[in-house]
Amino acid sequence: MKLPRAFYDRPTLDVARDLVGKVLVHKRRGVVTSGAIVEVEAYIGESDPACHAAPGPTRRNAPLYGPPGHAYVYLNYGIHALVNVVTEAYGSPAAILIRALDPIEGITVMRRRRGSVADVHELCRGPGNLTVAMGITLADNRLDLVGDRLFVEDRGLTVGPVAWGPRIGIRVGTEHPWRAFVRDHPAVSKTTRNSPPQRTRRTRRDGPVGVLDP
Repeated sequence: MKLPRAFYDRPTLDVARDLVGKVLVHKRRGVVTSGAIVEVEAYIGESDPACHAAPGPTRRNAPLYGPPGHAYVYLNYGIHALVNVVTEAYGSPAAILIRALDPIEGITVMRRRRGSVADVHELCRGPGNLTVAMGITLADNRLDLVGDRLFVEDRGLTVGPVAWGPRIGIRVGTEHPWRAFVRDHPAVSKTTRNSPPQRTRRTRRDGPVGVLDP
């Protein structure tokens, strides 16, 4: 079942926790690729120094301020496209970076796109790798996630216990444990696979909300 807009129109940390185990699906030129989400990071508000909304509204970060349930895709350091899902109400900039997937459909295509990657769990480990494998580009920026090209489904999968820890690949805002991932999963970033499970944070942060540059 495709996730409805109401799923994204909630506090970002709640959405981050519930995204783990859901399936990201991308359709490109008649080819379908998909994978179970096993690692995400939340970026919440203009008060979050690691998020793109920290400097306030710009043309680049405009999708963060838009309605929930849309894709925010951008180039990281001008090289890798990274895909985020926009959360919370219109005008409250927040999003969740998809960091890793456990491949399900289109694995042969993923291997071709990634080149000489033998281990299936390495195909979509890391936010830049997963967009290459899934064929997600800047052309997918602002796509409606309730549409038919890029979306998230609930297939009732059980992927394992969820742990929380600090975000990685950033220099500021590292004190926030806003990274949710499946403990011990081989597709998750190596630095955090064995972190102990923690209770999901259910409180909304003070102030406006916004997104990352990992």
